[in-house]
Amino acid sequence: MARSTGERPGRRSAGERLGERIRPDGGVVLLTVECQRGVVGPDSALPELAAAARDSGALRNVARLVAAAHAADVQVVHAVAERRPDGRGASANARLFRAAARLPVQQHSGSEAVRIAEPIEVADEDLVVRRLHGLSPLAGTDVDALLRNLGCRTLVVTGVSANVAVPNAVFDAVNLGYTVVVPGDAVAGVPADYTPAMIRHTLALVATITTTDEVLECWKAPAGDGGAVSRG
Repeated sequence: MARSTGERPGRRSAGERLGERIRPDGGVVLLTVECQRGVVGPDSALPELAAAARDSGALRNVARLVAAAHAADVQVVHAVAERRPDGRGASANARLFRAAARLPVQQHSGSEAVRIAEPIEVADEDLVVRRLHGLSPLAGTDVDALLRNLGCRTLVVTGVSANVAVPNAVFDAVNLGYTVVVPGDAVAGVPADYTPAMIRHTLALVATITTTDEVLECWKAPAGDGGAVSRG
């Protein structure tokens, strides 16, 4: 008698499921969250967060994912948080907003601070969505409508911070009916050890957790190929 492998007949592996969800022709979109110069750049308003994004490799991994998305014809959407110089329309109902308004570097509309940070490259076909209020890249912005018009079913979420904007993006996307994939090494927050704990104990409950390399393997594989094995 043949020994059982533990897999049910016809059951797909985790890698096959990930590959199917993020096939370049399968309705997948890559979202970068607040990967702007004033947040993760060398002149960041939040130097501890910027250092975490650089030192962990998360910023470089976001850039790798964006480059691979461009090569695989996967749509990229950049979500940027900014503020008018006069503060009009900005939220002020939380300590975070009031503290941000006093920072020496302001995310003013049209300034260098709200440009996408190096080494991420922005292509002509990328969409940049800017918000003046709130904590979420999706709630109250154009992101959801754009994703639906693009035929998006799966959203790959990357960027900062693991403390606030990234969890907001993931939960809002799930609530709106999207399947969410999070490459855990393309997300950063502070302190550094908070990020893996938050991913493991919170985001893993609602999203598929994977790595940058696993996503890249799926995007360079032929359409329909299972690609690499996901950890989530």
